[in-house]
Amino acid sequence: MLNKNLFTVKGPILGFEDITKVEITPLDKFFVTMKSVESGAEHKHTSFTLINPYVLRSDYSFDVPTPYQVLLDINDRSNLRVYNMVMLGKTIGESGVNFIAPIVCNVKNNTMAQIVLDPKDYVEYSQAEKISNFLS
Repeated sequence: MLNKNLFTVKGPILGFEDITKVEITPLDKFFVTMKSVESGAEHKHTSFTLINPYVLRSDYSFDVPTPYQVLLDINDRSNLRVYNMVMLGKTIGESGVNFIAPIVCNVKNNTMAQIVLDPKDYVEYSQAEKISNFLS
C-alpha cells in the first residue's frame, strides 16, 4: 500500500496560489505525485509529478531562507523532504526538472512550501533541466 501524506501549503505553489492542502503519494523511490485535495471544483483534479532531486544530483543543496524556516517551523529536529517539479516529456529522459524552485515538506508538522531560489545565488540550477543530462 502506498504511503499518502497530507500537507498544509504554507508557501504557495507557483501558479496555483489558492491550493491550501495537498496529498503526496510515493510512486517509487524516485517519483511522487502531489495532488490538490481542495473541496472546490477548480483544483479538484490538479496534480503534479515530483522527483527526489538527490537521485539525479547527489550535490543538490540550498539554504532554506529564514522566512520559510519560520513558516514551516523548521528546526534541528525537523524531518524534511525535498522534491522538484517535473515537466513531463514524451520520455523520462526528455522530461525536465525545476531545480530552482524546490518543494520543501516538513513531515513533522505536515506543512510544505515551494521555495524560489535566487538564480544569481544558484547558477548551477535552472528551471527546466532535462533528466537525460543526469542519466549515465
